[in-house]
Amino acid sequence: MYTRRQFFGAFGGPAAAAMVTATFKPAALPRLLEALAGYPGTPEEIARDESFWLEVQQAFTVDRSLVNLNNGGVSPAPAIVQAAMKRHLDYSNEAPVYTMWRILEPQREGVRQRLARDFGCDPEEIALTRNASEGLQICQLGLDFEPGDEVLTTTHDYGRMINTFKQRERRDGIKLVQFPLPIPAEDPDEVVRLFEEHITPRTRAILMCHIVNITGQILPVKKVVHMARAKGIPVIVDGAHSFAHFRFTHDDLDCDYYATSLHKWLFAPHGTGMLYVRKDKIGGLWPMMAAPEKMDEDIRKFEEIGTHPAANYLAIAEALTFHQGIGAERKEARLRHLTRLWVDRLLAHDRVRLHTSLEPEFSCAIATVQVEGVDTVKLGQHLWRKHRIIVTPIIHPEFEGLRVTPNVYTTLEEIDRFVDAMEDVIRNGLPEA
Repeated sequence: MYTRRQFFGAFGGPAAAAMVTATFKPAALPRLLEALAGYPGTPEEIARDESFWLEVQQAFTVDRSLVNLNNGGVSPAPAIVQAAMKRHLDYSNEAPVYTMWRILEPQREGVRQRLARDFGCDPEEIALTRNASEGLQICQLGLDFEPGDEVLTTTHDYGRMINTFKQRERRDGIKLVQFPLPIPAEDPDEVVRLFEEHITPRTRAILMCHIVNITGQILPVKKVVHMARAKGIPVIVDGAHSFAHFRFTHDDLDCDYYATSLHKWLFAPHGTGMLYVRKDKIGGLWPMMAAPEKMDEDIRKFEEIGTHPAANYLAIAEALTFHQGIGAERKEARLRHLTRLWVDRLLAHDRVRLHTSLEPEFSCAIATVQVEGVDTVKLGQHLWRKHRIIVTPIIHPEFEGLRVTPNVYTTLEEIDRFVDAMEDVIRNGLPEA
């Protein structure tokens, strides 16, 4: 029988992490899910029930000597996911050509089916990738363009994806067109209009974020997709930060191409992602690594990357079960609650500027805040050096601020530590170096 400490085991440090993954056996997962399912209340009520979130918090092996508010980069995986990955990796190494290739590799199909079920699409439209960048680059590099063709995106899109199209500019002679978005953007029709007015007769594709990584802005994907589809223009959707962050399915986007990272908000192993390609579009999209002609219409052609681990991908299943056990609605409500806790306190100060909408339609757990008169980069460095708080300084030609991204394992005390540190700087300024 597990003690409560062995059952949850959320302690800091490598030795403790090893203990957790050793004691948190697969049998513990049903017990945790049963405990979470026993809490009554609406998602909004559960969002404020600290006893529920204590159960969730203790499933992680995070270091509590620091405050990690950069979950937008990559999130920690709960102990059950770490244990599953280790179990599969150990088995793989018994005789990889047999255990990994013949036994574990076919089990990816079950993961594919479960992801498709959660996303609301056909399993034959889901490819397992290493991250959102890989999935997006498959689309960006796999569409046929001619010299002079244009691709359209915003100045707020992810740098790696912008650089991908810039490389095609240099290599293939296409033209990248970018435009700025309002900060924040609270009129979906205006966003659609901005995309539409930058379309020309040479526009061949649009790249857009579902949620912008530097501001937390949720964009009206479906409206842009339908506008562009009427003009024969495909839309590639960067969903790096949206899957398992807030509630939606493919029907809410209706896009032809969507890519996400699973090691962010789903808590899957690091280096796992998902690519959706509508079935009738698979044949017209080249894989990034060559696949045989017989796979032209097969979604698995996008997984032809040579030898790769099975363990990472199979452990996605535990992450998905953990996510579903929390409940997507309850998780979303909690993330919004944590964000409002720090935002509302900081906005009470005149010099604080929030570059993120607080309307639920337009944001969730990613928000970017600026203290006027304080150097953003130095502020981020100060928070880490003095308070061991991790945030992400964003310096953009159109704005700057600290990107703050709590997660379900974040405690109220950690939110308070962050706000207290920020208020000290607001009142007293940064200390001299």
